[in-house]
Amino acid sequence: MHASLGQLTVDQVIALGKRVLDIESRAVAALAGRLDGSFADALAILLACRGRVVVSGIGKSGHVAHKIAATLASTGTPAFFVHPAEASHGDLGMITAEDVMIALSNSGESAELVTIVPLAKRRGAKLIAITGNAGSTLAREADVHLDAAVAEEACPLGLAPTASTTAALALGDALAVAALEARGFSSEDFARSHPGGTLGRKLLTHVRDIMRTGDDVPAVPDTIALADALLVISGKGLGMTAVLDPAGRVAGLITDGDLRRALGRGVDLRYARAADVMTRDPRVIGPDRLAVEAVEEMERTRINGLLVVDAQGALVGAFNMHDVLRAGVI
Repeated sequence: MHASLGQLTVDQVIALGKRVLDIESRAVAALAGRLDGSFADALAILLACRGRVVVSGIGKSGHVAHKIAATLASTGTPAFFVHPAEASHGDLGMITAEDVMIALSNSGESAELVTIVPLAKRRGAKLIAITGNAGSTLAREADVHLDAAVAEEACPLGLAPTASTTAALALGDALAVAALEARGFSSEDFARSHPGGTLGRKLLTHVRDIMRTGDDVPAVPDTIALADALLVISGKGLGMTAVLDPAGRVAGLITDGDLRRALGRGVDLRYARAADVMTRDPRVIGPDRLAVEAVEEMERTRINGLLVVDAQGALVGAFNMHDVLRAGVI
């Protein structure tokens, strides 16, 4: 299994991995101790932005910039990435006076960024710089500079950006989360930015979207013979039936478990009525609740289905775990 490790032993490989993680974790932890009013100033600029946040960087910093832009955009701060080299050849026209630019460069001297930053500022855009060099050109040009300096890179040669890019990414995440909190961005807002994924389905799917309605809902009056109620359970395929009082409100629920418990009590199922074996006041849920909340309730109480009632307690639907699975909520 470990034949392709070259000259390294398994223990050496594990030690190297731990060393990298240790260096990078210490680099991120050190940022917290240096965070000051500049971070609040950067957040204030983001919150005052009436345009878009333009994030830019070259090389590995460019990859980090891509991710920061995506995180901002998905958490309520409209943002996009601009490649600094492309900006010098026309894409700078994307930047307006209403925008904020976030420029990433560990050295703070990346030629492509240093070239376009004065032009972006001339257009009236605000500049937030994230660098590892407070005395750099980029830091001096910025309206706000965020210090992402690291004591050492995780690369043993000290060449490949590793801890420095992790630190910059962490600062970007911190800004995005602070902006999210300041704007009161909710889980529903987040879901609207992610409608196609599992997260979106969890946060946007309501009980009314997955429940069965009309003739597909198993329901019997409380006076019906148990034998007839069992036919309804078998015919509707939910493994249960609602039992309704004369006013049409949910009085109880019959499942396979209720039948077993009735047998255990010595009830003669041949002559029993639905009301004799039903669970009274069963757990129900409203149609406007999130489907994921229904799943949590079902898992917590170890049940496989739920009845859905309106504000007056009238039965409007029913569903089981199979319906939840088909909807892709879990």
